[in-house]
Amino acid sequence: MRHVLRLIRILLTVLRYGLDELALSGFRQPWVRLLVRLMTIGRRLDAPRGERLRKGLVRLGPIFVKFGQVLSTRRDLLPDDFADELAQLQDQVPPFSADVSRATVERAFGGRIDEVFARFDAEPIASASIAQVHFAALKDGREVAVKVLRPGMLEVIEGDLTLLRTLARWVERLSADGRRLKLSEVVAEFDTYLHDELDLVREAANASHLRRNMQGLNLILVPEMVWELCTHDVIVMQRMNGIPISQKQRLVEAGVDITKLARDGVTIFFTQVFRDGFFHADMHPGNIQVSVEPATFGRYIALDFGIVGTLTESDKQYLAHNFIAFFRRDYKRVAELHLESGWVPPDTRVDELEGAIRAVCEPHFDRPLKDISLAQVLLRLFQASRRFNVGIQPQLVLLQKTLLNVEGLGRQLDPNLDLWNTAKPFLERWMDAQIGWRGLLARLEHEAPRYAQLLPELPRLLHQALRPREPLDQRLLAELLAEQQRTNRLLRGLLYFAAGGVAGTLLALTLMGRHLI
Repeated sequence: MRHVLRLIRILLTVLRYGLDELALSGFRQPWVRLLVRLMTIGRRLDAPRGERLRKGLVRLGPIFVKFGQVLSTRRDLLPDDFADELAQLQDQVPPFSADVSRATVERAFGGRIDEVFARFDAEPIASASIAQVHFAALKDGREVAVKVLRPGMLEVIEGDLTLLRTLARWVERLSADGRRLKLSEVVAEFDTYLHDELDLVREAANASHLRRNMQGLNLILVPEMVWELCTHDVIVMQRMNGIPISQKQRLVEAGVDITKLARDGVTIFFTQVFRDGFFHADMHPGNIQVSVEPATFGRYIALDFGIVGTLTESDKQYLAHNFIAFFRRDYKRVAELHLESGWVPPDTRVDELEGAIRAVCEPHFDRPLKDISLAQVLLRLFQASRRFNVGIQPQLVLLQKTLLNVEGLGRQLDPNLDLWNTAKPFLERWMDAQIGWRGLLARLEHEAPRYAQLLPELPRLLHQALRPREPLDQRLLAELLAEQQRTNRLLRGLLYFAAGGVAGTLLALTLMGRHLI
């Protein structure tokens, strides 16, 4: 019954704000236009269409707001009035009352708010779909930001996710595209990320981990958490001061190099993805500022770490090989990688898939972002994926969403940015570090403690393996085979260790010889 009521509420909201009219008005067919006229009879839809869309999404709840946030970064896909209104969803969702916020903070810390803070600003500085942020000062004088979870979010999100799961199952039953897109698995991934976002302690841990990862890059700042004041509903962090990245004119007036800023954004993204396998997955402009402090001038400031993405080593390797082949225009290798990974059926012809990928990608190389129609690229990619039955990888949905955000952000900052040529040198260096001699030495160094522990046992194990034995029953024979396999692994480890030592010696001699010459 609850789900039926939620569906009725969604329908009423759609009708109230004319979202049905907005969705159908883009079609050119006469019968669709006639249907739109009939549907709008008796409804007053006087407000601007962008405002209606924004208010409708806010009314529908946090999942719909997040959809609007993603759309807001794609000004190349939306009319300006839509993009301007949806941009407000990044940090200007109507806030909940100051009394509710104060009560949540006091309940989280078990005392009055003035016992914890020397100052607490009742007016939030930012308000989004899941939480809102207040500036405050601690008793020791530190300026902080206090993030407070919206009340009642779990129930709303659970209801909407149940509807999405039901819808996904029906689409998969009725549509081959629905099965290929693995909608149920995508919704399951979305479910995990949304529930993680409702736990602010998890967000604080994400921020702390990202802060450690980014310390040596000198391109991005991440606020430090005040761990003694972090709970499930409220977290307190270092206050960051910067200019929102969406305010391009202010950045220019402050002297920020916009072209470099756009390139740095690409570098940050690929570093997080391929070096660390841990990336900020909610990089819309409302979560990014730029520092104008003298010591950190021009660096990115990352905010809101409720949604992060992770990649396994195999995912990173596969994606890196794909990107490198793509940047080198080696479309045959891209097709082969799709086959090797199982993304396409095993009977797919490599030459046909290669030709389809070339037709999609080749027209867009060596062109700045302003000259690339992402809508056209996505349409061609969808057509090709349907033809070859390319399966969607749910574990990479966050990465795809983040890449869209990064590309949209780069387009806004510097339309002349060449995204591919900016990323290519970084990926080539990363690949060299992974599979070149540097990668070999790094892996040997990583495994050295284990080898050091196993080497003293080697003589005893060799003696046991070579010693004549009496005839054995089946149980003892199985134990002997297991011991032999272990010995073989030890021998391989010793061989790799010795090979690494020889390689290191040869390298040292080579460098020494060059020095002497």
